[in-house]
Amino acid sequence: MGKIDKAAQDGGSEVLGIIPTNSTNLIGETIGEEMKVDNMHERINQMIEHSDAFIALLGGFGTFEKKFHTVCSAQLNIHHKPIGLLNVNNYNDKLISFLDDVVEQGFISQASRKMLISATDESGLINLLQ
Repeated sequence: MGKIDKAAQDGGSEVLGIIPTNSTNLIGETIGEEMKVDNMHERINQMIEHSDAFIALLGGFGTFEKKFHTVCSAQLNIHHKPIGLLNVNNYNDKLISFLDDVVEQGFISQASRKMLISATDESGLINLLQ
C-alpha cells in the first residue's frame, strides 16, 4: 500500500492512513496523515466516512471483508459512494462470476450487484466510478 499511498500523494491527493492500535504487522512508514482506531470495524467505518469512493485491489480476507462491508453499507443507505473492484490479471473473475450466480439464485438483487463496479485497468475503473 505504501507505493499506492505515495503515488496518490504525489498526484495531489490527500492520504489518510487509518490504523488499528493493536496492529502489529505494519510494514513501513505511514504516508500522509495517520488516524489510530481501536479495531478493524472502526477502521472500516472511518474509511467509509473519510472516502469519496472505494477501489478494492488484490488481496485476501481483509480486502474481501472491506469490499463487502462497503457494499452492505451502501445497500443500507449508510453511504452513496461508488465502489470499484480492480480486476488485475483477471484475479477476481471467479468472484465476479460467483456474485453473478448469487443474483441468478435470488440471494442478492441486480441493483445491489451493480453497486460493485469492476474493470481490468485503473483508467477504465476510474471512468466507471465517475
